[in-house]
Amino acid sequence: MCTRVVYLGPEDTIITGRTMDWKSDMGTNLWAFPRGIKRDGAAGFKSIQWISKYGSVVAAGFDVGSTDGINEKGLVANMLYLVETEYPTPTSNDPRKPLCLSAWAQYVLDNYATVAEAVEDLGKEPFYIVPVKTPDDQEGTIHLSISDPSGDSAIFEYVGGKLVIHHGREFQVMTNSPVYDQQIALNNYWEQIGGTTMLPGTNRAADRFVRASFYIKAIPQTSNINEAIASVFSVIRNASVPLGISTPGQPNISSTIWRVVADHKNKRYFFESTRIPNVFWVSLSDLDFSPGAPTKKLTPTDGTFFAGNTAAQFQPTEPFKFLPATVE
Repeated sequence: MCTRVVYLGPEDTIITGRTMDWKSDMGTNLWAFPRGIKRDGAAGFKSIQWISKYGSVVAAGFDVGSTDGINEKGLVANMLYLVETEYPTPTSNDPRKPLCLSAWAQYVLDNYATVAEAVEDLGKEPFYIVPVKTPDDQEGTIHLSISDPSGDSAIFEYVGGKLVIHHGREFQVMTNSPVYDQQIALNNYWEQIGGTTMLPGTNRAADRFVRASFYIKAIPQTSNINEAIASVFSVIRNASVPLGISTPGQPNISSTIWRVVADHKNKRYFFESTRIPNVFWVSLSDLDFSPGAPTKKLTPTDGTFFAGNTAAQFQPTEPFKFLPATVE
């Protein structure tokens, strides 16, 4: 499920782009959440609880979970599929609180302003992830990437029941299988060949990783924000999977259904559905994130075509409920 890249340009021109590849339509709408929302981990009465420190705009999956988003500090979170994921098995006296997978990205967006801050806190494991199947009955095996306006990045994976964190500006690309250490090893092999000589061209995750890694570094590094955004879109389109292409039993090798590009510097969140022939965006500076402000929703799934800055077109809506997990 998906390809994610981070563009490191001059003059703090930092841009994160990703594709969402999935076997069915997720019915993705955009939501604007203010600060001060009281939340819980949707994993039973022992769930971790928090109050959101930062407002955010998210792309929801099935309107039951945050799959991607940006907060008002410019921190971006992206959830991608990883079939090898093995979540922790809690002990009877586990000090960690449960957090449903559906709320993982939202927890990060609500609580952290920078990647470094998130890495420091999440490394202490205040919660353990409780998996839940998607509404279309797929296993919730996910890894998470985050990036911020400094260009810092981190990848969070659960491998063999243990949390593994890759932290640094060099971690610009993430796709799906295999686990991240092996992705890096495969990419190192292709870097010896050189992208101008030959690049792997299939829709497999490892091949998309190699192409995205080469192109995100090969495109011109510019402080012209419109040129940079267009370049990042061109990279993630290159790593996209055409509509109608899928591999049975492997939802991570499926058609690209939408793309997102996040402008960290100017706090803009660009959205492109592969079924609608235009790109629109949300300028976070035009949204009210103050405590007590209403949750708002933008609904491209109702057939409305959007263009330009859509911040004023979000409508007050009761927030969705995170898909709950059962904790035994």
